[in-house]
Amino acid sequence: MRLHARGWAVVGLHLGLLVACRAAPAPQAVQAAPAPRTAPAADAKVGINLSGLPDWNSERPFVDAFRTSREWISQRQGAGWGQGPKLELTPQGYPARLEAGCFAETLMLTDSAGHTPEGDYTCLYEGSGQITFNNIDRVVSNEPGRIVFHTSRGKGTVFLAIRQTDPANPVRHIKVILPGYLETWRNEPFRPEFLKMWRGVACLRFMDWMETNGSPIKSWAERPQMDDATWARHGAPLEVMLELANRLDAAPWFCLPHLADDDYVRQFAAQVKAQLKPTLKVYVEWSNETWNGMFEQSRYAGREGQARHFAQQPWEAGWKYTGYRSAQIHRIWEEVFGGATRLVRVLPTQAANAYVSERIVEFQNAWQTADALAVAPYISLNLPATGREPNAATVAGWTVEQLLDHVERVSLPECVKWMAAQQQVAAKFGLKLVAYEGGQHFVGVQGGENNDALTKLLQQANRHPRMATIYRAYFDAWERAGGDLFCYFASTSRWSKWGSWGILEQWDDNPAEAPKFGAVMDWAKRRGQTVGAP
Repeated sequence: MRLHARGWAVVGLHLGLLVACRAAPAPQAVQAAPAPRTAPAADAKVGINLSGLPDWNSERPFVDAFRTSREWISQRQGAGWGQGPKLELTPQGYPARLEAGCFAETLMLTDSAGHTPEGDYTCLYEGSGQITFNNIDRVVSNEPGRIVFHTSRGKGTVFLAIRQTDPANPVRHIKVILPGYLETWRNEPFRPEFLKMWRGVACLRFMDWMETNGSPIKSWAERPQMDDATWARHGAPLEVMLELANRLDAAPWFCLPHLADDDYVRQFAAQVKAQLKPTLKVYVEWSNETWNGMFEQSRYAGREGQARHFAQQPWEAGWKYTGYRSAQIHRIWEEVFGGATRLVRVLPTQAANAYVSERIVEFQNAWQTADALAVAPYISLNLPATGREPNAATVAGWTVEQLLDHVERVSLPECVKWMAAQQQVAAKFGLKLVAYEGGQHFVGVQGGENNDALTKLLQQANRHPRMATIYRAYFDAWERAGGDLFCYFASTSRWSKWGSWGILEQWDDNPAEAPKFGAVMDWAKRRGQTVGAP
């Protein structure tokens, strides 16, 4: 599922647990077999999935707010919202020209909760034209190429409009620098508080930064570029992800687009080798959740597998194609890196179904080109509007204590069983067991998300101190199962009816008041990591 508001589409990512189970056979016991090789001893560490980069991103990773601006909206004076003509854009994504009576508008710092940083913002740009702002306090100064405006904390979303642009010298290279960073933004693109928050994590998974799900990118020429007008369209450039990994001394985890050709894979790997610190490893994964039938990459894998006669049914053909294409990609990375010493080659699978895992890793001996079996062992509580119990209508009447009792009695033990079953598969094929995602998974589904009382209760549970107790038991179980790296999903993101995925909700939250954050960081510290912003 890829909803219009991409920030809420994360629910589709996790609901795939239900969708894929319809297609997959019931989990079967993994038959004991001699391991073709022995997996290295597990070294459990915490990594983090960084939240995506739409205009409503509440993490504020960059000091340039325009990096996460929305794609241009074409407006016609006096007409309804978005009723302007189709925009002609430059290769970088700026309006090349505007029709009379029309303008191009975008949103930045989208915020309805009063967390917009307060102060004087500096808009820098090149070209000839006119830029205006809406929903700000006042313009402090305005001269060609430089506008300073002030906005207060409770003001919310900032609207930027290009009212005029010279086709011979169009407005371009727009920067909107947050208050306090005008002197440093050129050399320091990241907010210092953002760097401090995630310093010490073992790995940064860039799935959402890369806009992996349903990515249209096929060739290297189509990749995100540093001078793109916004990184909210096709994701952050590789250069930015590598710089962040180097600054935080954290292994990057890249999810390569499902349509990417071999040249893209080779060029991507070459740039990583050239620019990533030589002391860091790199996790390599083909796409994301290719077993999950609600994603285009899953349907693509099914079609490609069927075309090669891997299986008749699209889901089984897709599992096998995942092993097949992953092995091809892994071999390219090995060629570029001159071996696999610095690589963690990932075979991804569905946490709830060890049968699927075996089909992926065994196909054409894909395990021989891999180092890790990756799962998402969520503590799951998926609540449909009605029907099977428990459902949204029932749970909405529970107390938060009743809900957490159910999680401890039912959801957590179920998840622990998944971990054990997946470790059997990993051990059988000599692979490490890693978590590409994980954490709580309390959400309304199939209409249950529209139950406001349920949403309120689930968010109460996520803020409850007992979540720390549940998480401690959860991570202890991961260690007992022999789990290695655990990439929590996700960093900072606002909660909604589509789920409470963020370990924090806003960039300015107090981590000491967030039980999930505290529990994850405490476990990381027990594992020897220096993490957790004070």
